[in-house]
Amino acid sequence: MLQQRTLKSLTRAVGVGLHSGQRVELTLRPAQPDTGIVFRRTDLPTPVDIPVSASSVTDTRMASTISNGGARVLTVEHLMSACAGLGIDNLYVDITAEEVPILDGSSASFVFLLQSAGIELQRAPRRFIRVTSPVEVREGEGDNLKWARLDPFHGYKLSFEIDFAHRVVDSTGQRYEFDLGKGNYSRDIARARTFGFTKDLEAMRANGLALGGGLDNAIVMDDYRVLNSGGLRYDDELVKHKLLDAMGDLYLVGKPLLAGYSAFRSGHALNNKLLRALLAQDDAFEVVTFEDEREAPAGFAQPARAW
Repeated sequence: MLQQRTLKSLTRAVGVGLHSGQRVELTLRPAQPDTGIVFRRTDLPTPVDIPVSASSVTDTRMASTISNGGARVLTVEHLMSACAGLGIDNLYVDITAEEVPILDGSSASFVFLLQSAGIELQRAPRRFIRVTSPVEVREGEGDNLKWARLDPFHGYKLSFEIDFAHRVVDSTGQRYEFDLGKGNYSRDIARARTFGFTKDLEAMRANGLALGGGLDNAIVMDDYRVLNSGGLRYDDELVKHKLLDAMGDLYLVGKPLLAGYSAFRSGHALNNKLLRALLAQDDAFEVVTFEDEREAPAGFAQPARAW
């Protein structure tokens, strides 16, 4: 049986929110089988649980925000991406403010935290959402076109293409494809940082965004160059970060996908719209388990690999 996974022990981190600038403490705790990933706002007078689901996403401006009533958690996508990359099914995420800490701007720190806690197999079958028919969402036309698509695939692979019409971005890789069953998430994807442009920063901060952003947790570019002293971690770090984000956004469906995802200029909003379009079509997916691990897609039966 292909088993569900949680942590062996709890682990903690302290940081600031990218957009709020608030100090926040994060505690990742093991959870029972079939719990899923649940964020818990422990700073509220009465703690509030926010289980992840496509319908729990209530804001997608610059990040993915999930809510339950009046309680919300912002910028969940990097942690969710790490959980998707390592195959974590069940987890409690205790948080002392309304935004997940940005840490270094990638998912690498979350990968380190999860692997340091250890990954434990549980006595319950891992449930996948297997896409059985193509689903696509599109917005805009011409230069404003963007789209995202899910196709049937025995495994999980993602391809992403960016188009920013910016001389610095254009000098990097514009398209990247990653197969979770063959590649190494920790090595190939996790270190890709979020990015932004100096020309947008003043407007974002005027709107209460990027208050905790800086060169230590984001790639910052002016019209001519990357301002970070160390440059880029990958030649195609920018498109890899967009793919990293997409993995986190898609894992908000609540179960690992068996699908091929492809996208052009997609973002948090369109990724969530794609999930909702999938779930609205009963004949486009099915929930499956693998009693015989040999029938599972290549790479899914092995423990998550380290760096």
